Amino acid sequence: MNSISVRALLVRGMLAGLIAGAFALVVAYFLGESRVDAAIALEEAHSHDHGGGEELVTRTMQATGGLATGVLVFGVAAGGIAALVVCYALGRIGRFGPRATAALIAGAALLTVYVVPFLKYPANPPAVGNPDTIGKRTTLFFLMVALSVLLAVAAVIIGKRLAPRLGNWNASTAAGAGYVVVIGLAYAFLPSFDEVGKDFPATLLWEFRLSTLAVQATLWTVFGLVFGYLTERALAPAARNAPSRTASTVH
Repeated sequence: MNSISVRALLVRGMLAGLIAGAFALVVAYFLGESRVDAAIALEEAHSHDHGGGEELVTRTMQATGGLATGVLVFGVAAGGIAALVVCYALGRIGRFGPRATAALIAGAALLTVYVVPFLKYPANPPAVGNPDTIGKRTTLFFLMVALSVLLAVAAVIIGKRLAPRLGNWNASTAAGAGYVVVIGLAYAFLPSFDEVGKDFPATLLWEFRLSTLAVQATLWTVFGLVFGYLTERALAPAARNAPSRTASTVH
């Protein structure tokens, strides 16, 4: 791919990320914000500090403008990065077309960037977690993200190198198994945190965590579908022109 094609796909990736972010925003607002409000209400009910200073940012602003800004900016940024990965992966990970490649990258991003770290360090609503450990928990979460992504890249490289000797299926299985084993070791040796209070409703915690997973699943699913469509349309003219040029040369 030339620089013009990469630039065109980067713009389409950011556009697809914006559209995906809009869908994820709807899911976050209708599924997640009610759980956040319920958790805040519980936190305030158990708090002994009733004085409370003036809020710099109101809860309404957090649930509307703040949420929209965060989700949409993340969607655009993630879409741009994923578009560059798709540009590199096209034709290098098998005989997949633009749509299939975009879908594979989106699925891999959901798995490695969110699901794998989430299983070790799941998201917590307000009133859950010790404020003194938030820095350590955040650091470990991003460490898990980096480890998951790097191991996934390593698994792809190892799988491609093993393919000539083992075949595509066996090589992919071996590389995937290696990824799972190393991630399992990371789960076992990295510290865990169990800071959910006994009086916090388990149902509310479960629903909050499911809502965060639904937001990410919506974001990457919509991105994969939209970007795959836009990429195919961008690259299809070149594919269509190639047979016509060949036919004109023959005639």
